[in-house]
Amino acid sequence: MRRSFALAGTAVTALALLVGCSSGGGDAGSGKTTLKVAALEGGYGRDMYTQVIKAYEASHPDVDVQLQISKSIEDEITPNMKAGKYPDVVVLGQGRKAALTETLVKDKALEDLTPVLGTKVPGEDGTVGDKLTQGVIGNLNTNPYGTDKTYLLPMYYAPTGLFYNQGLFEKNGWKVPSTWDEMFALGDKAKKQGIALFTYPTAGYLDSYFYALLADVGGEQFYNDVMTYKKDVWKTANARKALDLTTKLLSYASESTVGYANEQDFTKNQQSILDNKALFMPNGTWITGEMADAPRADGFAWGLTTLPAATDGGKRYLTTSVESVWMPSAARNKDAAKDFIAYLYSDEATEIFAKSNAIQPVEGIANSLTGESAEFYKLYEDSSVSALVGGFASTAPVQGVDIKATLFDTANSIISGDTTESAWQSALNDASEKLRQAGN
Repeated sequence: MRRSFALAGTAVTALALLVGCSSGGGDAGSGKTTLKVAALEGGYGRDMYTQVIKAYEASHPDVDVQLQISKSIEDEITPNMKAGKYPDVVVLGQGRKAALTETLVKDKALEDLTPVLGTKVPGEDGTVGDKLTQGVIGNLNTNPYGTDKTYLLPMYYAPTGLFYNQGLFEKNGWKVPSTWDEMFALGDKAKKQGIALFTYPTAGYLDSYFYALLADVGGEQFYNDVMTYKKDVWKTANARKALDLTTKLLSYASESTVGYANEQDFTKNQQSILDNKALFMPNGTWITGEMADAPRADGFAWGLTTLPAATDGGKRYLTTSVESVWMPSAARNKDAAKDFIAYLYSDEATEIFAKSNAIQPVEGIANSLTGESAEFYKLYEDSSVSALVGGFASTAPVQGVDIKATLFDTANSIISGDTTESAWQSALNDASEKLRQAGN
């Protein structure tokens, strides 16, 4: 499946990290090269990594791959990195609260992986670049400095959007809303049955919602203007329209949303979809694995849809989550690390990852999907839907400014009534202007 991804950006962070010389290394006694791999244990689980590493070691007996995997991998590897002990390969995307990937981007502490694109995949004839979906390389997510050099390779990609229970819609004879008027009319119907229209796991999950909404409302140019801090962009009519729609949507949110919107209780908000207590929730395809063992209403079946069109018949955007693999520039075993990264795109590895629903941006792989995953990725086949990758552009850090927190986390205060839409708009414009000045 060949897709072109809309350009977007990277995030900004004020966290400073000490960059020193790595002291990792090989095993002198065995003669093997020790390759240290750190990975986030996300919704896809950890088994797929152990299987891929076992397969790699079988064809590379001179390499010992040591895996460090955790749901909070940043907390585990950052202290060692500050002490100069770096992993060789890291699988960790952007958009995490700890912002480790963004920090290394800002500090220019990542290895240039452009040569890997021209490297043959171990055991195969084609190169890594040949196998990747067209358009997935060359945006600010992979080439964060706006040059032709690639520092982050896209490891997995997943459509994100509004997840819901297809069974509940079928039972009630409801149609998935195609316009915002239909969305709010459905919210009124659901409310009479004691069902909230909307919830979110934590406010951070509104990234997929907002990126798509901004593009829906004003097109890709407006989206890019927001992501690159164009002067007074948050004072525009398009910006106000996006906040108007969001503020109204948040008025339909489940009463429990804010109370559970934290790292300890977020699955309770996700459970509300499974329990038919809320209709829609922004999330990614990993949700099916993350909640695989959770109880659910009779007839439950996961569904995924884009946001309603901002204008009748208008283009819709599907925020595409991309998790990255990268290498610290201070890594010790760079050649072995680059070979391992190339192997991650092999047919052997992609098949293992796909069994855990971790789908890579590799040509043709989406066509082989079955079940829920196949239905989710079919959204890309809709001619009225375009994929959107990325986030805010990187700038020099500005003390006290976190525009993602201002945009996403303020939703909690809108729901609780602790702030107003106008105050939200003003805070966004102030933050954007400070970052614009920092980027000049």
